Amino acid sequence: MLLRTFAIALVAMCPLVASSQTAPPTAPQVGEPAPDFTLTDSTGAPIKLSAYKGKVVLLDFWATWCGGCKVEIPWYVEFQNEYQKDGLSAIGISMDEDGWKSVKPFLEEHKLNYSVVIANQDLTTRYGGLPSLPMTLLIDRDGKIAESHAGMVDKDAFENKIKTLLRQSPAK
Repeated sequence: MLLRTFAIALVAMCPLVASSQTAPPTAPQVGEPAPDFTLTDSTGAPIKLSAYKGKVVLLDFWATWCGGCKVEIPWYVEFQNEYQKDGLSAIGISMDEDGWKSVKPFLEEHKLNYSVVIANQDLTTRYGGLPSLPMTLLIDRDGKIAESHAGMVDKDAFENKIKTLLRQSPAK
């Protein structure tokens, strides 16, 4: 009788145990729409990802303490200078926990030529938790993820991917 009571109690607890274990967030995959967001940039202007539809977007998740990020940022400044007229827009999303406290001095020192916003928990979750930095996405003119790269990108290969995406027209 004791064993049967224990078994019934164990079965009754299963849903509770299962519900307390949350699956890790899944990142959007290549070919899927990039999750939209609206965040405020360093000048106070709202940046809404969906407003960039029709452009190729380089979406860079970075932090001031990230060594690889500091290597890539000058490349992204170059890409913005070179390809903005062709439809490229870079957006930096800082993952710094203290937000503008770290980011504003970094921006003053490094003079980025593209918008920078601070990530919030909702954005981080919708992009799969971002387990490593840097994390860079290329979003095509239709708002779909065309490339997703964790870690430092290969500058030349990434630039070639940007050029390819810029030559493509948005779907009708």
